[in-house]
Amino acid sequence: MLARKNKLNFSRLGLAIAKKNIKKSTDRNKIKRMIRENFRKEQHFLGAIDCVVLTRYQTSDATIKQIEVSLEKHWQNVKIKCGSY
Repeated sequence: MLARKNKLNFSRLGLAIAKKNIKKSTDRNKIKRMIRENFRKEQHFLGAIDCVVLTRYQTSDATIKQIEVSLEKHWQNVKIKCGSY
């Protein structure tokens, strides 16, 4: 996950879900939906930042619970590093 403060009054999300890492389009779409939903829950606590979520090749083997736990850890790190925590 990449994050940077912005000059807007709200946070934004970008997704870079590579076909190279996750072969099936249904799996990519499921992960995108999961990330967007997770972002909606957290965006009010993030402040004014831009986030880009990148996937690695291990993502296709991970369970939904593992991805959710990973996202929570990343959101906490973003909050701390961008000063919105």
